[in-house]
Amino acid sequence: MFEKLVTSITGYLWSPPLIVFIVAVGLYFSVRTGFLQIRHFKEMIRLISSGKSSNEGVSSFQALAMSLSGRIGVGNIAGTATGIAFGGPGSVFWMWVITFIGAASAFVESTLAQIYKEKQDGEYRGGPAFYIEKGLGWKWFAVIFAIATLLAMAVLMPGIQANSIAEGISNAFGIDRKVTGLVVVVLMGLIIFGGVKRIARVAEFVVPFMAGAYLLIAIAIIAVNFDRIPEVFSLIFKSAFGAEEMFGGILGSTIMWGVKRGLYANEAGQGTGAHPAAAAEVSHPAKQGLVQAFSIYLDVFLVVTSTALMILFTNSYNTINEKTGKILVEHLKGVESGPAFTQAAVDTILPGLGSGFIAIALFFFAFTTIFAYYYIAETNLAYLVKGKNRKLSMTVLKIVLLGATFYGSVKTAATAWAMGDIGLGIMVWLNLLAILLLFKPAHIALKDYEAQLKQGLDPEFNSTKLGIKNADFWADGYKKSENDEQKRVAN
Repeated sequence: MFEKLVTSITGYLWSPPLIVFIVAVGLYFSVRTGFLQIRHFKEMIRLISSGKSSNEGVSSFQALAMSLSGRIGVGNIAGTATGIAFGGPGSVFWMWVITFIGAASAFVESTLAQIYKEKQDGEYRGGPAFYIEKGLGWKWFAVIFAIATLLAMAVLMPGIQANSIAEGISNAFGIDRKVTGLVVVVLMGLIIFGGVKRIARVAEFVVPFMAGAYLLIAIAIIAVNFDRIPEVFSLIFKSAFGAEEMFGGILGSTIMWGVKRGLYANEAGQGTGAHPAAAAEVSHPAKQGLVQAFSIYLDVFLVVTSTALMILFTNSYNTINEKTGKILVEHLKGVESGPAFTQAAVDTILPGLGSGFIAIALFFFAFTTIFAYYYIAETNLAYLVKGKNRKLSMTVLKIVLLGATFYGSVKTAATAWAMGDIGLGIMVWLNLLAILLLFKPAHIALKDYEAQLKQGLDPEFNSTKLGIKNADFWADGYKKSENDEQKRVAN
């Protein structure tokens, strides 16, 4: 009964109108910004390593790593496989499309997070709830978003990550899911009780390591199957438009699953990436907006694409018409969608080691995603709760998230994914409406940034001069951090 209810709610949230809304907003931002995702590609790369951390904020790279720890998760392995299972190879193309379009949405939401950020307890905080209240003046809407995000990040979403960790470890090493769940909870507790800076430091180290190792295996598989490159890419493009006879009858599912799983992986427009973006120490909001736009390229065009190509190059997948139940392709008899597809792909070059490698990769991918979820939940709780009650509420939040993590470890995968889709769907609807209405301040920031670049300056932001109201942090121009001031005086 519960599973049917969850599935029904997911169907309403992820109906065709949401898909159209996501694409339309992304296209609008792309056109209005002159396709910044292309024009400023070099600038994005330059900015990744240019920022420094401070007592109040993290560096651009640390903020990038924190957002990538949220983006590079189960969606990159199990989610990509699920997209292929129900949408066919063509779903990969639509993952690429929604990512290219979504880069503009990621820029807008992350720039807004910087514009309307504030300092709380010596740390920068910001995100959709903050820019909704300050930019739109809709306190009630901001509260709704913050509550929805708390529910999604602390209760609904962790289960997907924890479930995939437990399933992967169980399949590879035969370890009981409850034992895995307890280990994950203990390790997670050590990190999230350490605060934002510890989360940033862990992400800065773990994310490049886990992504690099995963990409090396993908490159090896592609190299071994190099002669299949034209065939595989032809299959992707033909299937994406229903031109491949085998998958022609599921074109609607191909687009739907491609967009849904693409958005789950890149998170553009969802509002999650805006939270770590606000924590960055930068001299201009557009700087972090561009860095966050680049982060979804790293996530989808490298990690998600690597997963898809590993699966397709080795024919390690099955595809089913979810409406009729008819099996369209069955390369792996008796294997359901999920990590098993990728495990089978890795087994082709590392016989017998595929399950172990993917289980370990899933652990790192999903583990870092859960603590990214915690940071987002903490930021929204900080928005809702002020004063003496904040410390106690933060402790309760930690306990709730750890409980949801353990619960997800022992639940079925179908229920975990459906609950996660509910949380994601609510956030997307609310945040897309907000950033669409708040495009003007982000656009002004972009134009100001570009104007200063043309003058050969290192852009600095002043909200008062630009006529942007309620951006109190920037009202007197860029405020150098305490670290910068100490260095200046010392010199």
